[in-house]
Amino acid sequence: MKAAACLAALMLGLCVALLAAAGPQAGHVPQIGYLTAQSPASVAAAREAFRHGLQERGYLEGTNIAIE
Repeated sequence: MKAAACLAALMLGLCVALLAAAGPQAGHVPQIGYLTAQSPASVAAAREAFRHGLQERGYLEGTNIAIE
């Protein structure tokens, strides 16, 4: 029984270590990309509304998110 508990604890520790290593990396900025067939001028209002919505949720372009 002790061996099974030790093995379970070891497996749990390994899983936690793997999850911690797979977390967000320092300096990584998430990117959002979009494609459109319309001219930039025709989607300017929608683009600004999208940026405003991101800012309301704490995302600032060039700081913690990039829009391509």
